[in-house]
Amino acid sequence: MLSTTSKPTLKEGLFVRAATMDDVEAAVDLFNTCSMAMIGAPDLTVQDVHLEWQLPDFNLETDTRVVIALGDDQDEQIVGYVEVWTIAKPPVYPWVWARVHPTFEGQGIGTYLMTWAEERARQAIAKTPPEARVAMRSGTISTHKPAKRLLEDLGMQAIRHHWRMVIELNEQPPAPEWPEGFTLRTLIPGQDERAVLQAVRDSFQDHWGYMEQPFEEEFQRWMHFISQHKDYDPSLWFLALAGDDIAGVSLCSPKIPEDLGMGWVDTLGVRRPWRRKGLGLALLRHSFGEFYRRGQRRVGLDVDADSLTGATRLYEKAGMYVARRFITYEKELRPGKDLSRQSIEE
Repeated sequence: MLSTTSKPTLKEGLFVRAATMDDVEAAVDLFNTCSMAMIGAPDLTVQDVHLEWQLPDFNLETDTRVVIALGDDQDEQIVGYVEVWTIAKPPVYPWVWARVHPTFEGQGIGTYLMTWAEERARQAIAKTPPEARVAMRSGTISTHKPAKRLLEDLGMQAIRHHWRMVIELNEQPPAPEWPEGFTLRTLIPGQDERAVLQAVRDSFQDHWGYMEQPFEEEFQRWMHFISQHKDYDPSLWFLALAGDDIAGVSLCSPKIPEDLGMGWVDTLGVRRPWRRKGLGLALLRHSFGEFYRRGQRRVGLDVDADSLTGATRLYEKAGMYVARRFITYEKELRPGKDLSRQSIEE
């Protein structure tokens, strides 16, 4: 195991600095070059990264680093990138996301960036309760051996798996069977956003790793993305109502960058009082039907492989299959009490 107490250095011709907004396009080129090597398709757009970098509380100067390679003509190329997310309150699980250009792998760039990321993540300890467990987390798709090897060499352990699940809509999907007493409508912009976010928070309180955040701060971050993203389509945000209450939601996007022919279920959730009535399956099948009507012949979503609420069984029942696996890794920075959701009985 590599000791992170020793300071790795970069090879001659490489230097490091914080990212700036002027780097967006070059950074996306790097990210998509890496994505092509890992999954055979680009998976980010300039708009995606631009919105993320401008998110309130995310600071490019303190939370990112890029590695630059100088060419013979002194042109700069971004060949490595890392970002550390500590905006949760409290930030007990700093999240690290990093990329190294495939042709620059094996040159110590990943080790350098991840070592810097650990130092940055440790700064979050001061913002957490003294009794709280703090751990740095990162991850990779299960088939990318260089990333897995790097994370393991840095002392990180695999703790959780997530699945990309997909359904092929080769024919009209089955019509939803709505439980008695529910009505369906789409989101009304300017009216429903707060209620929808609260429904999402309630639905995901039983999700592994969940930690409730201050509502207003979460709402502002949420609106930052949905109000500015070109693919935001409120006609694909489906609300299942029990009287005036939002009982469940299926919040969808028309496509994802890596597969423009795939509809995407961003969020599917049912609040506790209305579970085990078939509402989740009905919402999912309604979403499939709407995508099919619009000409989309594939629909996907991401899910915790060991979902505490049994979400994987629901998706399998709906006809979805596992298309990709993602591994979450963790390195404990301070032992203590886990403040996040670990089991549904808590």
